[in-house]
Amino acid sequence: MGFVELFLIAIGLSMDAFAVSVCKGLCMKRVNWAHALVIAVFFGGFQGLMPVIGWALGTQFATLITPVDHWIAFGLLAFIGGKMLWDAFHEDEEALECPAEQRLDLRELVMLAIATSIDALAVGITFAFLGVNIVAAAALIGVTTFALSFVGVAIGNQFGARFEKPATIAGGVVLILIGVKILLEHLGVLTL
Repeated sequence: MGFVELFLIAIGLSMDAFAVSVCKGLCMKRVNWAHALVIAVFFGGFQGLMPVIGWALGTQFATLITPVDHWIAFGLLAFIGGKMLWDAFHEDEEALECPAEQRLDLRELVMLAIATSIDALAVGITFAFLGVNIVAAAALIGVTTFALSFVGVAIGNQFGARFEKPATIAGGVVLILIGVKILLEHLGVLTL
């Protein structure tokens, strides 16, 4: 798996965190850069850690699963991408309500960081089967998520919820297309 594919996966995985960051920015009267930094660190950190955990789990079962790894990669990426598309078109309008206080709730932030990075855990399992350099992949995913989350807070504050749904849709489509590409390459239909 090359850098471009890893970067596209990193962008796709970071779309949930980006969307939540946009929502956090919506709730700020003015952009609080310290809060934006904390949000980005939490989301980027969890998003970078989860693939490593998934990879560690996946390497334990790699010998059993290698014959069908392309199907697993396709299934996981298609499921994650499909879930992102489902969420984009079936979002809960009440989720956009802002709390009255302007402080960051660290417990809430941890829960959001875990929730938005669970898909990265599944991708980490896929990375184990595909022999991806996990350190480079996790670093790229973490840094990409950090940057997009930081920017997401500012965008949410400036432009509102306009970009949340398109970002989630784009992320879902990218993950599904990468899953299809992996499957087609392993089946010999596509050679790149």
